[in-house]
Amino acid sequence: MPAPAAGQAPAVLQRPIRIVYFAGPYLEPSAVRFVTLLDEHPDIEFVLGLCQGEGAGLGHRLRNLWRRRGLVALPVLGLDVATALWQFLRHPRETLDLRRRSARALSRFVTVPDVHAPEVLARVRAATPDLGVVYGGPILRPELFTIPPLGTLGIHHGRAPQYRGKKTTFWEMYNGERTAGVTIQRVNPGIDTGEIVRRGEVEIGRKGYSRVWREVEDVGRRVFLEAILDVRRGAARFVPQDGSAPRTPLYRQPRARDILRFWSSRLMGRPAPGAATRAQS
Repeated sequence: MPAPAAGQAPAVLQRPIRIVYFAGPYLEPSAVRFVTLLDEHPDIEFVLGLCQGEGAGLGHRLRNLWRRRGLVALPVLGLDVATALWQFLRHPRETLDLRRRSARALSRFVTVPDVHAPEVLARVRAATPDLGVVYGGPILRPELFTIPPLGTLGIHHGRAPQYRGKKTTFWEMYNGERTAGVTIQRVNPGIDTGEIVRRGEVEIGRKGYSRVWREVEDVGRRVFLEAILDVRRGAARFVPQDGSAPRTPLYRQPRARDILRFWSSRLMGRPAPGAATRAQS
């Protein structure tokens, strides 16, 4: 069954859709929740999960963070630990229940140094997935994301094509946008340029960044699940991104001065730091 062309939907599957999941070196808490949703849904069969990394565990995570973030790695990891502890203290029963429910799905994950290695590609083919999904994963090459006959869907926490790249929820808030977006797209060789399957958004208002990000993740999991079920039902529409919309350069990881400017503007009640620049562009 070939992947549908833009604007077209495939035939309806009369069985659960078989999913292969591509992830980065470790699964963030939101990704664990999403994997659990997939594994528990009666119309989805979660057959394989792949993490690209040197290994599993706290030590590997810290080394990965250190390579990517330098000295910022320690406070980032500390914040993650504190957040997890706070979540457990607030909702211990729910946290333990999620840990129990996620165990089966997480047991299907393997960590590999390179998801594009020939033996990994062979393993994906042997799993005979219908659809691939990417949530917090590496940039995939065509030899991998085209293996599932219905293609591969990815989530982008940002409004495409205006906000492509990294930490786009932060940049949407930094630029004074009214909403923060989520885009579910079919993966292609570009970065955040694939055909759009579903969108979602969250009102920003005077909310803090952590709350907006939490709501964006919640909406993202919901619309991603809906997109997968659309594909299974043959109801998905793959819409090319609007070429006439303003296309900005890829957003990067915020620097310390960007974060400082953002928080100082929020605390002082001033306009968002990037709002004037965005209005002039």
